[in-house]
Amino acid sequence: MPSQGAIVAVLALAGLASSFMFTLVVPIQAKLPELLDASREDTAWVVTSTLLASAVITPIAGRLGDMYGKRRIVLVLLGLLVLGSVIAALSPGIVGVVVGRTLQGAVTGVVPLGISILRDVLHEDRVDGAIALISATLGVGGALGLPISALVTENADWHVLFWVAAALGVVVFLLVLWIVPVSVLRTAGRFDYVGAVGLAIGLVGVLLAISRGNEWGWASPATLACGLGGILVLLVWGAYELRIAEPLLDLRIAARPAVLLTNIASIGMGFALFGSNVVYPQMLELPVETGAGFGLSLLAASLVVMPSGLVMMVLSPFSGRLARTVGPQLLLVLGAISLVVAYGFTLLFSSEVWHIVVANIIIGVGIGFGYAAMPMLIMRSVPQSETGASNGLNALFRSLGTSSAAAVIGAVLATYSRPFEGMPTPTAEAFHISFLLGGGAAVVALVLALFIPRRRDAREGRPSLPE
Repeated sequence: MPSQGAIVAVLALAGLASSFMFTLVVPIQAKLPELLDASREDTAWVVTSTLLASAVITPIAGRLGDMYGKRRIVLVLLGLLVLGSVIAALSPGIVGVVVGRTLQGAVTGVVPLGISILRDVLHEDRVDGAIALISATLGVGGALGLPISALVTENADWHVLFWVAAALGVVVFLLVLWIVPVSVLRTAGRFDYVGAVGLAIGLVGVLLAISRGNEWGWASPATLACGLGGILVLLVWGAYELRIAEPLLDLRIAARPAVLLTNIASIGMGFALFGSNVVYPQMLELPVETGAGFGLSLLAASLVVMPSGLVMMVLSPFSGRLARTVGPQLLLVLGAISLVVAYGFTLLFSSEVWHIVVANIIIGVGIGFGYAAMPMLIMRSVPQSETGASNGLNALFRSLGTSSAAAVIGAVLATYSRPFEGMPTPTAEAFHISFLLGGGAAVVALVLALFIPRRRDAREGRPSLPE
């Protein structure tokens, strides 16, 4: 039997590989129309497809893990990562790359599944610290992956990025097969195929409206049809889920105040995290002559934002101990406060590179605490047979936050821009408004965290410690 430390390490590596997929193509994103001989609107699907696949697959994978074994589904998702990476690496054109990126997006489901595995196999005293570590990989993988991607693209053909992803996927697949034990806790019943299709259609509609609304026009027929149609489908889906005996997601459990408020707070936390990922690199890379940038290279900018990921990793064991001492609710409150402080600091001080470094360190504290607390709050409020699906749903809400941040802040940066060397360039005012939006999202998460009620421990059926 592998040691518990080895199991945690392998699942953490799987989480890093998952989050790395979201920054994989950032260094070549602006060059994609030239590299793929396609329009900018078409190449936007290289990013959008990953986002959609991630949001759709994650809650479905969680339910499949509860029913058929969490390790088995983790292996399937890693296999899709490898397959998608190879397809993209061998594709000279847009279609193959979009198909490959869609398959890569499915791997995001390994994080909530990994967290659920920890609850099944670890000693109770080690669960909180291990969950904090796995949760931190959602931010660490992106922060550490960006400079790696930049380094590869500066020194090799862009297809090498996908070969690196494929190799990483193979390594993690073999380690999971070797180290992670087979899941023994299963949920009986039949898989809700109708519910899965309904959820997928509704989410795709809503996320398409959010992610492409700035480009299509927020009042355009395409945006309204996707957004309103997606919401309508989700309402019908919710009514259907409440009527059947074996739903894809038990919405009655999801409606428990502790679960519901945690999930809604996750939108604010996701928005605050991704907002910083969008704004800070652009500020750092813009030419000094624009009056709003620092003129750094992509690699240098990546190294400036990297400390946030390092802080998340360093804080993870401390987060677990703190959660056991004061409770995950207070941990979430501290995380939200840190994000508010980070954005407030940037509003006051953003004229030097070191100001951005300090802000990213504080954001690392906020996300490290907040992302560690959310799955702990969820798992203390749901039965063990529902951990995979419930963690998947929480990951979906975080995805809604990140996709909303990409769309809203993208719209702000595009609206408040002026020509520079023939290209529309964000102004200092655009960044200022973006900081206000990120801070506002963190304030919303803070208020919601304060109202999360005391709940009965789902594992033991007794009142939990005060939080």
